[in-house]
Amino acid sequence: MATETVRVDTIIEGDCIEAMRALPDKSVNLVFADPPYFLQLKQDLHRPDNSKVDGVDDDWDKFADFGTYDNFTRAWLTEARRVLKDDGALWVIGTYHNIFRIGAALQDLGFWMLNDVVWRKTNPMPNFKGTRFTNAHETLIWCAKDEHQKRYTFNYEAMKVSNDDLQMRSDWLFPICSGRERLKIDGHKAHATQKPEALLHRLILATTNRGDVILDPFFGSGTSGAVAKKLGRHYIGIERERRYIDVARERLSKVRTLPDDVTEITESKRSQPRIPFGTVVERGLLPAGTMLFDPTRRHRAKVRADGSLVALDATGSIHQMGARVQGAPACNGWTFWHFEDKGALIPIDLLRQKIRSEMVI
Repeated sequence: MATETVRVDTIIEGDCIEAMRALPDKSVNLVFADPPYFLQLKQDLHRPDNSKVDGVDDDWDKFADFGTYDNFTRAWLTEARRVLKDDGALWVIGTYHNIFRIGAALQDLGFWMLNDVVWRKTNPMPNFKGTRFTNAHETLIWCAKDEHQKRYTFNYEAMKVSNDDLQMRSDWLFPICSGRERLKIDGHKAHATQKPEALLHRLILATTNRGDVILDPFFGSGTSGAVAKKLGRHYIGIERERRYIDVARERLSKVRTLPDDVTEITESKRSQPRIPFGTVVERGLLPAGTMLFDPTRRHRAKVRADGSLVALDATGSIHQMGARVQGAPACNGWTFWHFEDKGALIPIDLLRQKIRSEMVI
């Protein structure tokens, strides 16, 4: 078991398994892994004009057989699980060549799957031979450390807001990395499998908070680190290829962290302090006797000293009386009831937000 303090915002050169073994237990909040695909390429791939496709033929993607690849997968996943904090999580991305083998290893090692996400590519590479469907997606698996893990980060409200107030789905549409974003050396791709920053932007915003530590055991050209740094997170990259480390370091040197006020996450309502309506009355923000109205002024109710409302010769909570006056089965009284201020109707929820803001330390 490693005991030294974890260093962040750094790239470790070396084998990912050995490097992770040197990291302390429960020292990172999130692991993002883009491991070798083990594509099992038998020969070069050419376009119809006989030009060679610049695919993945690097030594780091070659393994003797499936057994060797499986042993490698289980070894790095075991270390990843050890270094994750108790409320941490893991993301791994792959293609049909490897993602199912990784999925089986995850479950065998005790990880608990939260979602699989399909990254649909808007501009996938064609199938030049015309012998199969075009491979237009990759799969991401999001896991908690184990089945009994009670807490993990999921910024649900932030994802909903970014999706125009609709619940974010598990199919994500992004283009593959191309154009100015694609890093190159002497006119050639710096890394064969560079991921788009947009993909990591969503993943990191969804499942981490500012100041969290993200470990990437297969750092490559440093996309995860670049996005983490920009969004106010910390990164630890592990990479064995010196040429990729040089590319990543130059890339990271140009990244500037965004100010705190623009990287703040939309909070989940469940994580906010509960403020009873009675607190609003006790604080004098809505004194007993104040009249409340619905947005159309069709319905009204009077505030009582104990935080209840009276309307239609009945009394009850802001929610009960909102439902009663409408003849509805339920009502969110915080958004239904309004108070009058200089002739304008103001939702009482603004008073709840005022109290919550004062509770922030």
